[in-house]
Amino acid sequence: MLFNLLQTDSLAEVVSDVAESIAPVAAAAPQQQEMSYSLISMAAKGGVLMIVLLVLSILAIYIFGKKWYMIHEAGKIDKNFMNDIRDYIHDGKLKSAATLCEKYNSPVARLVQKGIERIGRPLSDIQTAVENVGNAEVARLEKGLPILATIAGGAPMIGFLGTVLGMVQAFFNMSQAGNNIDITLLSSGIYTAMITTVGGLIVGIVAYFGYNYLASNISDLVFKMESATIDFMDLLHEPADNAE
Repeated sequence: MLFNLLQTDSLAEVVSDVAESIAPVAAAAPQQQEMSYSLISMAAKGGVLMIVLLVLSILAIYIFGKKWYMIHEAGKIDKNFMNDIRDYIHDGKLKSAATLCEKYNSPVARLVQKGIERIGRPLSDIQTAVENVGNAEVARLEKGLPILATIAGGAPMIGFLGTVLGMVQAFFNMSQAGNNIDITLLSSGIYTAMITTVGGLIVGIVAYFGYNYLASNISDLVFKMESATIDFMDLLHEPADNAE
């Protein structure tokens, strides 16, 4: 009888310990759901300007992803590309050199291909044709970046606009309340103002860093194109030098 009572007491202690260990976990789940719901409700209270900021954020992410993929693909080219082009040209295999250029979807390959197609004409004409292709490729790579830069500068301004509108609304409510001023009249307007400010700054910062990252990668690619242009023009002078 006494042994059974001791077993019952120890079982009760075990159950109590398990319940105490589970309680924080069970309490954390509703808190996480409440937090996620709170973030959504906070953004919703930002008003129409939060919808504008959401659209701008989606546009910024789309432009960044598209341009990053384009620049990444444009930089894919074999390190021995120019050496192979040099060998083909020295052997008089211009068609093979052009076929090698068509193998790569790269600005460097396209401008070299344009130069190969102009071989036989004056060197000044060849250089002009290559530079024109280079300018067109740079313009294609930079297309869309001004929109990203505009978002980087415009999103914080939209957020500040929401701040001003929220403050105006708060003081307007206070003026309409007369002597019955409640702190909630002011706090609700300031709440909306702060939400739009945070949203605008987040979108602006992300777009700003994305723009500078893409601009840096484009600068590196332009440097490669310029180096390839110089190497190709030097290559065209080599047969004449050898002949001398």
